[in-house]
Amino acid sequence: MKILRLTAVAALLLISTASAFAETTLRIGLAEDPDILDPTLARTYVGRIVFAAFCDKLFDIDEHLNIVPQLALSHETSADGKEVTIKLRPNVKFQDGEPFDAEAAKFSLERHLNFPGSFRKPELASLDHVEVVDPLTIKLVLKAPFSPLIAQLTDRAGMMVSPKAAKAEGDKFGLHPVCAGPYKFVERVQQDRIVFEKFADYWNKDNVFIDKIVFLPIVDATVRLANLKSGGLDLIERVLATDIKDVRSDPNLKLSTAIELGYQGITLNIGHDKNKGPLSQSAKVRQALDLSIDRAAINQAIFNGEFKPGNQWINPDHPYYQKAFPLPGRDIEKAKALLKEAGVKPPVAVDFMVPKGDETEAVAQVVQSMAADAGFDMKIRVTEFATSLKQAEAGDFQAYMLAWSGRIDPDGNSYVFLHSKAPQNYSAWNNPAADKALDDARLETDIAKRKAIYEKLTKLEMAEEPILYLYHRRILIAHTTKLEGYKQMPDGLVRVIGLKLK
Repeated sequence: MKILRLTAVAALLLISTASAFAETTLRIGLAEDPDILDPTLARTYVGRIVFAAFCDKLFDIDEHLNIVPQLALSHETSADGKEVTIKLRPNVKFQDGEPFDAEAAKFSLERHLNFPGSFRKPELASLDHVEVVDPLTIKLVLKAPFSPLIAQLTDRAGMMVSPKAAKAEGDKFGLHPVCAGPYKFVERVQQDRIVFEKFADYWNKDNVFIDKIVFLPIVDATVRLANLKSGGLDLIERVLATDIKDVRSDPNLKLSTAIELGYQGITLNIGHDKNKGPLSQSAKVRQALDLSIDRAAINQAIFNGEFKPGNQWINPDHPYYQKAFPLPGRDIEKAKALLKEAGVKPPVAVDFMVPKGDETEAVAQVVQSMAADAGFDMKIRVTEFATSLKQAEAGDFQAYMLAWSGRIDPDGNSYVFLHSKAPQNYSAWNNPAADKALDDARLETDIAKRKAIYEKLTKLEMAEEPILYLYHRRILIAHTTKLEGYKQMPDGLVRVIGLKLK
């Protein structure tokens, strides 16, 4: 009997020891496979979700859109607005063991600014050069005052990379990225998985409780949800609005939401349309397409009224929203009249590129049906997301259903898409007055004066319609109740600091 009791005790000790050292893995289902994992060259929303796990920034945001310290502790702007001094956090290491200091911060910012093909260059366009003041202080010297600067540093422009790794890898850095975040890169299998493991020397390691994170791209939202329900995933992004009720009724799941900072819209090819279709040749034709669309009806039909219809690059709750330009109503007769004025006879054939995805395709089909009433033949071409971006760059589309995840400053939702020299100006819209407004807004820090500048831009954009803004999504993140400490931010990212998995 005594031997049996001792055996039982030994077994219990083995079980408790195994439990104490059991590795925890957080499995996150993504709606797409990200593009390159290099913060200088990346441009996808889903990529930003992955970056949040391994690439810390100089600053971050909280749930109220306040800018808070991350790798930087503070910042101070000179009276003329042309110098910004930033104090850095001490005792920070990159995931290759190299120290993060002022020289490393200088290197990262200059790489964002000067590396060939950088998508961060327009975000830091006003930056002239970076000075090292002391080992933990840098000074950003600007060409002119730049009001969105600190807001830009809460995103990829503020992500710090290891100088040693970046120099060694060059343009292949995204294959083996090294940053200063809580998790370090292990492996990536395209269209299958991206694996990270906890970084033992992370500066905030006491708030990192999960050992490993695996990102799994699963395009089909129904399959993502099924995997979450079955226990194959622990968290999924972009739950379908039609599945909200199902998630909320499941006692094992929790839904976290917030209205996004970005938008869903249709980019219209104005300057790069090789076929010179009517949409690219006449603003009246673009206005006619806009008038054929009922934004409120799209919201009700596809999203159960959960999203926010919109007609601007910021949502109606944003302090910079232009109330002088309210949501337009659908007007088929006026749309037909505009086509007639433009000398265009229906049907107007349009190559409509639509990234693969349940809700995006559903919206495209509704737009197709609505536009047909006004005389448009929207020929939907479903395309894998990363491929669609490449085709957009090449101008191989006439209309492109494109979402933008959004930034806290209105500049981050407008400049990169509307300025004639911006790399993501897929419409190839070129309007000197709009360029001036975009540039002027970057110089102004007074909110009222800045808003007045954006009013001019809004008027110009709505007259020429390079982008038809449709709605602002509700960020819908579902996760198992075993995951504790999750908070949803308006930028839609999944922050892993403080999370625990029971």
